[in-house]
Amino acid sequence: MLTLTPKAVKKVSEFFTDPEAKGKSLRVGVKPGGCSGYEYSFSFDDKKDGDTEMTFDGFTVLVDPNSAPFLKASEIDYAEDGTAQGFKIRNPNVKSSCGCGQSNKF
Repeated sequence: MLTLTPKAVKKVSEFFTDPEAKGKSLRVGVKPGGCSGYEYSFSFDDKKDGDTEMTFDGFTVLVDPNSAPFLKASEIDYAEDGTAQGFKIRNPNVKSSCGCGQSNKF
């Protein structure tokens, strides 16, 4: 379904030290929005019927059935440099992105 690089696993693991995340999973999805059509979404959530569940070094990632086709074969990475930090999704299903890179067309 999707993979996380070692840097992304390390960063996500840090988020699970937050009390809000205790007992939850990381939900990764896509939702309508932005100028190109869809934006990625990340949240702490509980498993729902139909979710795809993946386990990484002590935490679980969930993907809902509507988002799964958009995220198939994607890789989530985390990068930090002198001017920016954040998650980067390499998604072979993206046909185009907006100029700011925040939304995609599938």
